[in-house]
Amino acid sequence: MTVITVLASRLAASVQLGPAMIAALLSGLAACGRSETPLPGVGRPVEVISVEASKLVNDIQLSGEIQAENNVALAFRIGGRVVERPVNVGDRIAAGQLVARLDPQTEQNALSAAKAALAAARGEVSTARNAFDRQDELMTQGFTTRPRFDQALQAKNTAEAGLEDAEARVGLARDRLAFTELRSDTAGVVTARSAEPGEVVQAGQTVVQLARDDGRDALFNVPARFLDQQATDPVIRVALADDRSVVAVGRVREIAAQADPVTRTFQVRVSLQDPPEAMRLGSTVIGTIELRSPAVVAVPASALTWSGPSSAMWIVDPATSTVSLRNVDILRFDSDRVIVSQGLDPDDVVVTGGVLALHPGQRVKSLRAQPATARDQRAGAMSHIE
Repeated sequence: MTVITVLASRLAASVQLGPAMIAALLSGLAACGRSETPLPGVGRPVEVISVEASKLVNDIQLSGEIQAENNVALAFRIGGRVVERPVNVGDRIAAGQLVARLDPQTEQNALSAAKAALAAARGEVSTARNAFDRQDELMTQGFTTRPRFDQALQAKNTAEAGLEDAEARVGLARDRLAFTELRSDTAGVVTARSAEPGEVVQAGQTVVQLARDDGRDALFNVPARFLDQQATDPVIRVALADDRSVVAVGRVREIAAQADPVTRTFQVRVSLQDPPEAMRLGSTVIGTIELRSPAVVAVPASALTWSGPSSAMWIVDPATSTVSLRNVDILRFDSDRVIVSQGLDPDDVVVTGGVLALHPGQRVKSLRAQPATARDQRAGAMSHIE
């Protein structure tokens, strides 16, 4: 007599069940006993996936501002008193446009003096050449001495050198007079002014600051830990903080070699490709960049179990269809998956369903014809939700 029959007989005697009830009870207990133990040679049905190594992608967002790729400080080459500055902050200027003007009176006087000196030098050259020609003719006829001839030659050479000096002084005076007008050599937008009409400025002192039109940068202050994680030549998505639909893309153009002494962050300049007009200078923008971790494995959270104090997972041996328990290191827990940093190899088959009813060496059978990958399982879950 089996254990099931003995239990049924004792239960019937205690509660005085009829023959029909006893038969039904025996049938139910027998069915339960058969369901607990799989048939010999048949594996326990489980859900499995095939492991795939990948890289975690995390988006980080940083706030920055739009700046010009090149800024130019416009200044006079000579000193003087500013009498005119027709541009103001925010004005867009073209190449060759007048930016400021100095009082030209001093330079005009210098030019007049240089022209007068040039006229005098030309007269001296004419006189010296005539005297030399006479001495040369007399020297040919033998009516003068060699010292007189040499003296006339020296006077002619000195006068000609004086003429060259006078001509150079006139050219310099003309240049200085032209330097009283400050003109931009490139198109751009005035971002700052440093001199007002009536103010005396020195040579090289900035009068206006100009942001050139040949490019725009997005400037971000980036922590050092993000610099080590970024991909090679990453593409950065930049959007206006006030209107996220205004978007441009760019690439890192320059990374500061030294951290800011206060914030301990590094300035990163991102060169924007064809930025829209709405991205004006000084606009606040949000930059988004993908950071990739070293290769890790992501599996469904249902695969996780424990082996003593350590986390573990059941691994299926494809050759024997048996399972073994393997310890794994968990990098991160997500809502529906775990990120494994160590313990799993690519192409490992991991049990994701029925892990609580397994023991080492047990034969298992996948509910699928082929083990699903982690990507397939995520796609199936999304289609089920939809």
